[in-house]
Amino acid sequence: MLHHGGIEVAPADVEAAVGFFELLGFARVEPPPALREFTWLERDGTQVHLMPEDEPTVPSPGHLAVVVEDFEATVARLRERGFEVEPKREHWGVPRALAHAPGGHRVELMAAPPAPRT
Repeated sequence: MLHHGGIEVAPADVEAAVGFFELLGFARVEPPPALREFTWLERDGTQVHLMPEDEPTVPSPGHLAVVVEDFEATVARLRERGFEVEPKREHWGVPRALAHAPGGHRVELMAAPPAPRT
């Protein structure tokens, strides 16, 4: 299980990034006292850590992939809030899309994960 991913975000983009990830079902959680400079978000035991940096690194084509609970409703919420959502090709028969979080990080939205390999 992947516990968390950390992404660099300009300090001015942190709150907007929190709002973006909240639309994907994440909620803010309190980090340990020694890590208070970071903003942590969590959904079902998986966390995203927003790390403020004056000149953040945003890798391309690097991305996070998030399985969302209701794909169509999530895409609609993002669009209603002004985020561009680009439909992507289905690789395992379920919808996928790509959005950019505030600060520029690519986030793949997945209706379901691929079937486990045996």
